[in-house]
Amino acid sequence: MISEAELIVDRRKLRRRVTFWRILAIVLAIATVAALAWSQGWTGGDQIARVRIDGVITGDQKTMDLLKRVEREDRVKAVILRIDSPGGTTAGSEAVYDAVRKISARKPVVAVMDTVAASGGYITALAADRIVARGNTITGSIGVVFSMPEFSQLLDTVGIQMEELKSGDLKAEPSPYKPMTEKARTASMELVMDGFSWFKGLVAERRKLPMPAVDVLSDGRVYTGRQAVANKLIDELGDEGTAVAWMEKDKAVSANLPVRDWRPESEREGLGLGFSAAGLILKSLGLKGFQEAAQRAQLDGLLVLWHPAQ
Repeated sequence: MISEAELIVDRRKLRRRVTFWRILAIVLAIATVAALAWSQGWTGGDQIARVRIDGVITGDQKTMDLLKRVEREDRVKAVILRIDSPGGTTAGSEAVYDAVRKISARKPVVAVMDTVAASGGYITALAADRIVARGNTITGSIGVVFSMPEFSQLLDTVGIQMEELKSGDLKAEPSPYKPMTEKARTASMELVMDGFSWFKGLVAERRKLPMPAVDVLSDGRVYTGRQAVANKLIDELGDEGTAVAWMEKDKAVSANLPVRDWRPESEREGLGLGFSAAGLILKSLGLKGFQEAAQRAQLDGLLVLWHPAQ
């Protein structure tokens, strides 16, 4: 039999345990909210927002929502775009460019290039009011790519023939199941050149360069930060501190404002189901390049992408 005294002791222990777990749950909830608030720039007052544009640019909804929140937040007095991207789809890069231009209409924006800001990454930088890069940053790659695999010889080898019924010669062309016809090649090249003309127009407009100079710079090559400064593709060499100093000097933004990281509401990586967990595993194994290659393989349409591995 359990005595009354023992029951009283057991009840007190139970109460202490319940109280401990309640306090722990409250502390964890507060910490979670605080971390979310910090990541979204909700803490404190006026600030400079740091927004990272990393990896393959697709104009995904979480990135667009983030840029819209930054645009609307009155406490954000200026924005630093930290770009580390080889580019992405032409339409996705256009969407990000337009979103950054809307931010720039309300507050100063400086692009700070990290390791790579090429093709669509450079398009994103063009939307900023000023572009800063390291001396050895890789940038440029002004051009458009339209590529796809062609399996006809493989199909012949294994004895497979594809039959098609279509409404016109150029429907579903070019096709991966047969060599590209001249008509399909001409139509596809018109797509590429239209996108290329748009890209060059952005460079001429934003960098205030004459089109003949842009034509020379737009053969698809990449440039180091030093070469980009010499060719007026960017403004100066430096880092985030350089960006803040320019904001203070030219835009009257206080250099004492804290720089806060703004992140998408969802930090899931990748372009489809399974890429979030896979991305973490590949990163932990030092194989992030395989993750990026898998992302690129899923891209479709016109691309503004620098991919030296191919």
